[in-house]
Amino acid sequence: MADTKSLMQAAAVVVTAAVAVTIGAALLHRPSPAITPAAAAPRTDTITVLQDRLRLVPDDWRSWARLGALWVDRARSDGDPGNYAKAEAAVRRSYALHPDGNTDALVADGMLANARHDFAAARDLATSALALNDHDAAAQAVLADALTQLGPAGTATDAVQRLLDLRPGLTAYTRGSYDLELRGDDAGAEDLMSRALTSATSPPDVAFCRAQLGDLAWQRGDLAGAAAHYEAGLVADPGNVALRRGQARVASSPELWAALPPEASHLMEYADLLHSLGRDDEARVQLTLAKAQHDLFTAAGGVDGITGAHLAIALGDPSAAVAAAAAEWERRKHPDVADAYAWALHAAGRDAEALPLAQEALRGGARPASYLYHLGVISSSRPLLEEALARNPMFSPTGAADARRLLEVTA
Repeated sequence: MADTKSLMQAAAVVVTAAVAVTIGAALLHRPSPAITPAAAAPRTDTITVLQDRLRLVPDDWRSWARLGALWVDRARSDGDPGNYAKAEAAVRRSYALHPDGNTDALVADGMLANARHDFAAARDLATSALALNDHDAAAQAVLADALTQLGPAGTATDAVQRLLDLRPGLTAYTRGSYDLELRGDDAGAEDLMSRALTSATSPPDVAFCRAQLGDLAWQRGDLAGAAAHYEAGLVADPGNVALRRGQARVASSPELWAALPPEASHLMEYADLLHSLGRDDEARVQLTLAKAQHDLFTAAGGVDGITGAHLAIALGDPSAAVAAAAAEWERRKHPDVADAYAWALHAAGRDAEALPLAQEALRGGARPASYLYHLGVISSSRPLLEEALARNPMFSPTGAADARRLLEVTA
């Protein structure tokens, strides 16, 4: 799709695809379904199986690339950024064994770049793979993920549409769902994710779809619907972290949050809940742990200015928050980045600069409660604060409480 077409036209392409059953999406800020080189289907080989094979056939470059992709998937699922180094070593081995025309390694390398939030590198790697084989659905999925995070939105939609055309199914449906979600078409996003669920065959893929459907329900304030999806997903995959995180959110349970793996995003939400309960000392402990996890991610080659900005705000360093968000905005024009940058500027007392960025975050059509709250605070808009609470009264333990307080003050 050409950049000159409007965002509504971009969304319409995906809607049309949905009707034709050529649809799809996965958030990069949420784990995506497994994409392996040589196939976009759910993984069937485990890391152990591949390692055993490579001991017998050490020159199997395709298996080295696949092993790299599985280590990326493992890092996403267990929150251990140390697995990225293992992924990189496997991919480099594949390149060394087959340096020319190695689309498997290019795709695995692109997955690793996306996981580390180096979206420009992922875009370039996927483009190189597609230059060798323009029907490689796994490479197209990597490209769609990268462009979704980089912008502009129309270009990302075009990449998603191409994936839908190449291989309709779980990988494409999930990406199409997110593409619609970013444009505020919650019903369309839910429909495509439901189609993805129907296409899912393995417990991890069922769990992934249930987690995303639960998150979509939670974002629109349907707490019962969200809880039902999370519970159903855990039947398929009892240890799934995204589903357990969803349950912790819905229940507002410190105990459930404490039982989650120590990922930076989990620790920050846990700290937010503790702070809302007046347990400030415990909240600061969680923020310190979150900072350590974020540092580990950075040390492993990752870049995440959004997490860095929100951490800096929570730790009382708005200048560092602005610097982190500004650097991320320079790299990519995703609505999440615009929102984080606006909130960092607000924390630094620079609302005049924050306002256009907070407005930009909503320009694509999506209206998450957190965006509405941030814009409402920055612009002193009572209707926006009311809309945020109406959309999801539990969007943030401290944010929701603050929105209610501001509404009482202005009543």
